[in-house]
Amino acid sequence: MNSAWIWTPPPIKTANRVPDPDRVDRGLLDTSVVIDLGSISPKDLPAEVAISAITLAELAAGPAAARNAEIRATRQDRLQRTEAVFDPLPFDADASRAYGRIFAAIMEIGRKPRGARSVDLLVAATALAHSMPLYTRNPDDFIGLEKLVEIRSV
Repeated sequence: MNSAWIWTPPPIKTANRVPDPDRVDRGLLDTSVVIDLGSISPKDLPAEVAISAITLAELAAGPAAARNAEIRATRQDRLQRTEAVFDPLPFDADASRAYGRIFAAIMEIGRKPRGARSVDLLVAATALAHSMPLYTRNPDDFIGLEKLVEIRSV
């Protein structure tokens, strides 16, 4: 991703908008979608988008994990642009309870709910707590959650 990355979210105002039966009104963006926003058509996203505080935490960790100055600068730019555009949904008591359901669903299918993918499950819990579909570039990360969260592949 280059430093010219600019993305403006779709307008939240919906008066005079022609309803599209295939387009969801609201949705939570997974970190993978936020990272690739510059290359995703707004038509592939809901009219109103949100992110989780967990996604913002992942993006905040990105510059620290960068291998070189160029990658670090790109990740820092992405973080700052995301902070300027989004007011993230908190990981609150409702999301904590939803995480218990997410954790149980993953255990039930024999997958590990801890480790590298645990952050993805926290994002999914935020979507569940807010009754929002989850938009992701990595739908396989959310296998087993289909009964709890609508997963939309972008």
